[in-house]
Amino acid sequence: MFKLISSIILLTISCCLSSPILATKFVPDAEYNVCFTPGGDCTSLIVNQINKASKSIYLQAYSFTSKPIAKAIVDASKRGLDIEVILDKSQFKRNTYSAAKFLLNQKIPVWIDYHPAIAHNKVIILDKETVITGSFNFTKAAQEKNAENVLIIKDKNLANTYLNNFQRRKFNSDKKPYTNNLTS
Repeated sequence: MFKLISSIILLTISCCLSSPILATKFVPDAEYNVCFTPGGDCTSLIVNQINKASKSIYLQAYSFTSKPIAKAIVDASKRGLDIEVILDKSQFKRNTYSAAKFLLNQKIPVWIDYHPAIAHNKVIILDKETVITGSFNFTKAAQEKNAENVLIIKDKNLANTYLNNFQRRKFNSDKKPYTNNLTS
């Protein structure tokens, strides 16, 4: 089963990256955890992983409205962790709640990935060694209304592959300045 999961993940990575795959197999001691909705409390699982982080958090999201996840990111920033966030341009629409506005008000750096049609990533990289990914948008609807999945993998090689992609997306994104006038 682990080999099947490994193959699926590597196939997904190879289809989505614009450069050669950097990690071709999991390290021998790689750990993973999965969560599914409906039924599982994936939001709490993600928050618990964020709360365990001790150095850095890199987050990419298409839709990000989950208050518990946003609060955990802000709390991590207050603990002194390096935080960087890349969000899809849709997160900056007028008169809609977005964790983007909340994070910016908390002085957390946010980049806007304007260039693809949609930046559909759902990725959190913790301490450059753990990857959280899957179909689960960081939203209340993903937890309460949708059939979703979350996969958490502790593997430094895989985290490095995702971090390299994060850096490529960041390079191609625009940084949103800190401001209290976030309706535009």
